Amino acid sequence: MGKAKAKAKQAKGKLKESLGSTMDDKRMQAEGSTERMAGKAEEMASDAADKMNKAKGQR
Repeated sequence: MGKAKAKAKQAKGKLKESLGSTMDDKRMQAEGSTERMAGKAEEMASDAADKMNKAKGQR
């Protein structure tokens, strides 16, 4: 997954979290948190892949 999609997933998760908090919906909050963290993990994986590809290109 690309970095842009990972960022979008994080934003969607954060929105869900906020909406869940506003509506006092614990399940929605938890879903949003999970989605936000998954997006962050995907972003980190994308960054690591970019660094690996960059390092391979420097050899």
